[in-house]
Amino acid sequence: MPETLSRHQRSALGHLAPGEQLQTFGVVVPAKSAKGVKLNIHGHGRLGGQFGDYLVHNVGAQSGGAGSIAAGMPPSSGALLLRVTDQRVGLVHPLEGTPVWEVPRTWVARVERRPRLQLMARFRLHYADGSWLAFLTMRRRTLERFRTWIG
Repeated sequence: MPETLSRHQRSALGHLAPGEQLQTFGVVVPAKSAKGVKLNIHGHGRLGGQFGDYLVHNVGAQSGGAGSIAAGMPPSSGALLLRVTDQRVGLVHPLEGTPVWEVPRTWVARVERRPRLQLMARFRLHYADGSWLAFLTMRRRTLERFRTWIG
């Protein structure tokens, strides 16, 4: 009996080059486009929520100036699949599997686990030029799979 692939598995396998091997994938939200992350600042209500959004989107979401690898990621919204293959690391649309942004595998240096932000696990994907992007994921095991395959 053939194995049934989930929608995300089909998307992660989409648009691979001949012979390219999928190693792992997971649902992530780029920190610079995350929505609904709030800080509870006693007595400041809505201001606390706006401050929390500001911190997630602007402080610790990305490093590297114009021309860096991280700066090459286009604006996005919502959840995406982070896909790791033997040739590339990149983001793909979770339904169609169309690439949003990808870089050669050799451009990715390591994954760094960061302190959790409420319910979501946070990590940085570091690139060979020293730049990085921050991502959020609901499952810590997703982060651990990335660390296993990337380092």
